[in-house]
Amino acid sequence: MNTIASLILAKHDIVETALAAGHFSTFANAIKLADLTGALKGRGPFTVFAPTDDAFKKMPQAELEALMKDKPRLVSLVKSHVLPSKLLSKDITTRQSKTLEGNSLNVVNASTGVSIDEGKVTTADIETTNGVIHAIDTVVAQKH
Repeated sequence: MNTIASLILAKHDIVETALAAGHFSTFANAIKLADLTGALKGRGPFTVFAPTDDAFKKMPQAELEALMKDKPRLVSLVKSHVLPSKLLSKDITTRQSKTLEGNSLNVVNASTGVSIDEGKVTTADIETTNGVIHAIDTVVAQKH
């Protein structure tokens, strides 16, 4: 079992798990600033393709700072990383998946691993009480 998953063991909801893991601080902060904490602590189930802190570091600092101050864009960004169902890695097939934002993610399950649009899943199946988190190495581009 990977270190993040073993640390958590599905005892917390999506938000608590993201905070406890220590690798999703920026994404957890984005959830808070977007006022989506209540929604993602809700019943679910949800699948969150959560960008790691390293994924956010790939963004230019000025762009990240501007994003964190722009609530409508932040809401869109967070919702663009969340599916309204629980999808474990064993159930992932190549397909288009609708996000809470209403846009589609290209989910690809290949021999090289699972990718989401331009990002790759680096840690899969971090189970929570209301869904699952898959760590990804890239912030998914917002589609308007």
